[in-house]
Amino acid sequence: MSKPKIVVVGGGTAGLSVSSRLLNDDPELDVTIIEPSDKHYYQPLWTLVGGGLFPREESEREEADYIPRGAKWVKDHVESFKPQNNAVKTRSGQTINYDYLVVSPGLQLNWEAIKGLSKDIVGTHGICSNYSYDTVETTWQTLQNFQGGTALFTHPAGAIKCGGAPVKICFLAEDYFRKQCLRDKCNVIFVAAMPRIFAVDRYATTLEAAVARRDIDVQLNLDLVEIRPETREAVFQVMESDEQKTIKYDMIHVTPKMGPAEFVKNSPLAGEGGWVDVDKHTTQHVRFPNVFALGDVSSLPTSKTGAAIRKQAPVTVANIQATIRGQQPAASYDGYTSCPLVTSYNSMVLAEFDYDKEPQESFPFDQSKERFSMFMLKKHGLPKLYWHGMLRGRA
Repeated sequence: MSKPKIVVVGGGTAGLSVSSRLLNDDPELDVTIIEPSDKHYYQPLWTLVGGGLFPREESEREEADYIPRGAKWVKDHVESFKPQNNAVKTRSGQTINYDYLVVSPGLQLNWEAIKGLSKDIVGTHGICSNYSYDTVETTWQTLQNFQGGTALFTHPAGAIKCGGAPVKICFLAEDYFRKQCLRDKCNVIFVAAMPRIFAVDRYATTLEAAVARRDIDVQLNLDLVEIRPETREAVFQVMESDEQKTIKYDMIHVTPKMGPAEFVKNSPLAGEGGWVDVDKHTTQHVRFPNVFALGDVSSLPTSKTGAAIRKQAPVTVANIQATIRGQQPAASYDGYTSCPLVTSYNSMVLAEFDYDKEPQESFPFDQSKERFSMFMLKKHGLPKLYWHGMLRGRA
């Protein structure tokens, strides 16, 4: 009997993890990966690139080196989904049919959703951002050129990649200014469009103590809506209010708004907010049982991190395999995610928790404490786990 055809949209963390696991279990499977990019990026490293610890090239690999053996690679963009016909249409005009579909194209950065901001302006007027390979070097350049004044770091409303990343670069910058004997000339401000610095109490308490000790001015419930580069002003919307607040800056690290790409948001697969509408435990689509989604573009109500994908991928694979056998999906994802919260050049809090915001810690010690060992894990251990474990379907 011929093997069912499985099409995976996206060759990022989720797409490669699932494809590798499927083919590790059955090398004869018919797996097609649709991914337009030649390059693959380990994005969690960009915080450390922005802090000057690595060149950005350390985060980049050739996509071809991680396409699993036995998979077909269609190097094209998806234009639309036709789930009623079990088909995907690509930008070049191909129609690719499937028996099972995995949707994992990642998030789209919406720079222009903030008035006055564009990707091209990052790197000028004191504006920097860790959030793309093209812009991440501007952060380290900006920190090195900073001689004092107001250093502003923003966290927008809505879902973003790794909810802790905006505060991590704030901590690194403050530590860098201190090491350069500039701290008494700096006003470091972290502005976030949420009611607390982190969503999980256990780790928020540690971060709140750290920002108080480091004299970082935390301003909450403010969403960046406009940048005025010429006057170096940032305009924030007060959440659930008509009021706005303007803060002048000498440098600003911007986290852009993010969301699903148009071809996802406008498709029959999308639900509320444009996310692919899946069961939060099985990752199976709620209307199309031969469709699964995981990673950043899914509706799974957890943080959008690579660590979450590491737990989602085996569940997705097990449930695809069950569906192929004519069984009901039985594997269950509990919302596990992790956020390595860097707090200086030698300390980190490893936050791990589930859907209920309950800790799910991996080590036999209190992970809510700042530790040098956890920083070493972030710097050296996790990249190896990613390149040699996750993407190969081994971890």
